[in-house]
Amino acid sequence: MLDKEGKPAPDAVVVIMPASKTGTPKTPLPTQVTISQEKMRFVPAVSVVAVGAKAQFVNNDPWEHHVRGSAAGAAQFNATAGEGFELRLDGKPEGKPAKTADATFTKAGAVLLGCHIHGSMRGHVYVSESPWAALTGADGMAQIEQLPEGTAQIRVWHADQLIDIPPQNYTVTGSPAKLTLQLSVVPRRRRI
Repeated sequence: MLDKEGKPAPDAVVVIMPASKTGTPKTPLPTQVTISQEKMRFVPAVSVVAVGAKAQFVNNDPWEHHVRGSAAGAAQFNATAGEGFELRLDGKPEGKPAKTADATFTKAGAVLLGCHIHGSMRGHVYVSESPWAALTGADGMAQIEQLPEGTAQIRVWHADQLIDIPPQNYTVTGSPAKLTLQLSVVPRRRRI
């Protein structure tokens, strides 16, 4: 994945939807994930999970946080009232275990994570209906193995991309292949 300027785009989600649903990926998507709140950030900033996955949110900061989960991007305008979740996590007392709360992701798509108290905090969970999905690394690369041969659609999602990139059609063969796609934005830099 490249950004608008042709540089590697980290934290992009690549989802492949093969026409043939045979086989399984080499690395299945997680059905359980831990997302920490540390230094006023969600860590990791982006997670990719399977539909039905459970997330445990952990507040490692000494102050209170909320976790607000709602549909991200254009999907937020189609969300029904009451969709999403809100969790409250007390701050971590010194020398004591961190406070946790759980949520389950039952609907495919991107979920925006935020905190009511600290508006600058944001993170994302991408819930994939396809088991063939991956997150790009700092080098903009995502590797997906053991795809069924035949036609497939490739979808790309990035938190800073306001309009979804149209799905790309691709023919999967038995030979390794490399495909380069480009976002129409330059992702904003993450706070460190």
